[in-house]
Amino acid sequence: MKNIFFIAASALLIAFSSHARTDRDITYYDGKDPYAIERCKLDISAPDTASNAPVVVWFHGGGLTGGKKHIPARLADAGYIVIAPNYRLMPSVPIDSCIDDAARAVAWAFANAERLGGSPRKIFVAGHSAGGYLTAMIGLDRSWLRKYGVEADSIAALIPYSGQMITHFAHRDSQGIPALQATVDRYAPLYHVRADAPPFIMITGDPEEELYGRYEENAYMWRMMRLTGHPDTEIYRLDGYNHGDMAQPAHHILRKTVRRIAPTTR
Repeated sequence: MKNIFFIAASALLIAFSSHARTDRDITYYDGKDPYAIERCKLDISAPDTASNAPVVVWFHGGGLTGGKKHIPARLADAGYIVIAPNYRLMPSVPIDSCIDDAARAVAWAFANAERLGGSPRKIFVAGHSAGGYLTAMIGLDRSWLRKYGVEADSIAALIPYSGQMITHFAHRDSQGIPALQATVDRYAPLYHVRADAPPFIMITGDPEEELYGRYEENAYMWRMMRLTGHPDTEIYRLDGYNHGDMAQPAHHILRKTVRRIAPTTR
């Protein structure tokens, strides 16, 4: 444990910086469901001269009931390809649809990484809050990505920021279960601990300022992953940062993780 004390659609090309471009609202869904057609779109930030670059798939937060895609500046300026998907939201759909969309978006990243100038061997999945939950679910429960012909273990690393490790509170709420009544079922990353998962790097805020017991959930997840024999599980606690604020300093840890696993990255 580590405590960190920190002070196919047409794309609209928009300049993100002098060295990168952003393609917006790329469709990654090919079905006929109107809500999926509306929501299942992603933005891409890519360096102009990307070649064999790491790819970060970044899932937004919002409790699985809100939020929208965005590309964090601290990731876009690191030389990565950053893919930021929207996904369908509860209560318009069940939680299965949220997770399925996340898996579909990651499968899209694997299928398109080389075309974008990235490497399918350097695909990192990360996200904040609900996005961290989705990161953990599709990386630990292999069934979601296998549906799309991708092995979860092909992911270079899973990096959830303040992700729910028990059953997500939005799903519990849909069942009439209060936010402070914990459950662990197949919709909980904790249910899927395994020794052969990709590197698993958890980051949370201050235990006294986090959402509910988010740090403690992640600490328990860390312990269970270690006990099962997983060789590369880490947890970082960002003291002084609450649930929302912790994302900005957490980007430094993501960048450090990418450098460690894909060392050619600046």
